[in-house]
Amino acid sequence: MQPAGALRPVWAEINLSAVESNLRALRAAAGTKIMFVVKADGYGHGAAALAAFAQEKGLCDWFGVSCIEEGLELRRAGVSLPVLVLGSIYPFSGFDAALEAGLSVTVAGYDAAVHLERAAARLGKTARCHIKIDTGMGRIGSRRPGAVKTAQFLAQSRSAVIEGVYTHLSSPDCDAAFTRLQLKHFDDALDDMARLGINPGLRHAAGSYAALNIPESRYDLIRPGLAAYGLMGDFIPALSLKSRIVFIKDMRAGASVSYNRSFRCQRPTRVATIPIGYGDGWNRRLSNCGCALVGGVRCRVLGNITMDMTMLDVTPIPDAKVGDEAALIGAQGGEAVTAQEAASVAATIPYEITSALTRRVPRVYTAGQPPVF
Repeated sequence: MQPAGALRPVWAEINLSAVESNLRALRAAAGTKIMFVVKADGYGHGAAALAAFAQEKGLCDWFGVSCIEEGLELRRAGVSLPVLVLGSIYPFSGFDAALEAGLSVTVAGYDAAVHLERAAARLGKTARCHIKIDTGMGRIGSRRPGAVKTAQFLAQSRSAVIEGVYTHLSSPDCDAAFTRLQLKHFDDALDDMARLGINPGLRHAAGSYAALNIPESRYDLIRPGLAAYGLMGDFIPALSLKSRIVFIKDMRAGASVSYNRSFRCQRPTRVATIPIGYGDGWNRRLSNCGCALVGGVRCRVLGNITMDMTMLDVTPIPDAKVGDEAALIGAQGGEAVTAQEAASVAATIPYEITSALTRRVPRVYTAGQPPVF
């Protein structure tokens, strides 16, 4: 439903019932605590609104964000559940804001642990942290010896508490052998901590794919993102992206469409324009190969997607008119276009398709039976 008072017909509908169903299914499948990952504005679905909804419904135990600013946004929205900042915090002065807001932070190295402990002592607060172990992702976190050293330091601190120890699996969906090796490295580090009498708190490693397909990766908590939003497998897509036709013209054979004349009509063609483009986060790589639904019919994108507009071939729909709804992601008349399909066509991943949607696209939250697509 187009938001009331909107002056431009572009919007994203987020079905809260789909999110609820997905999180309940994940809880049933994993049997662990859930950290609902809402970084990047909830993968484009709206972090604050979804976190408040999930908290109200008791759908998760934690929230995961990428940076301190994202955690502060949740706190301003009234979210009181634990929030873990998954990114490596630098400059270390950022620890002050995190501690004041009651956020849990990732400690990716020994230096960070020292600065966190100092900040907590100076502020008179208890720092809650999760130690990140790099078992093969090669991004942030310490290898096993460094992680154990960091854990020893924090375990002896009067101002810090180890709430958890975690790692990130790089390839659970495509490299089983390497995933097993990562889990072994993680278990070895946990064993080292146990021998030193260090309580690791919550142990976690699994995102959506691993949580569903690799039982030994579940530990005490899972960190779903993709499945929670219905962007994989049998989970229910929560986001539909919609616009309306604002202009239609009949073009002769040989006429060209959009910048660089990247499409030329091979026959008389009816071209509809919708007011959404890469300025809204709609991927430009869908130029000349993506599609949208109009009247339940797949309509090909014609020409290069521009900053603010996209052109569609509505020749197969003779009664198409200005004001008709166009679904770029979603279901219409028995047909459907998914974020996964758009990602495949654009040679990217579903995460990028939804998280790229800018704040220029209003989010509308609905309940009730989710659309099937």
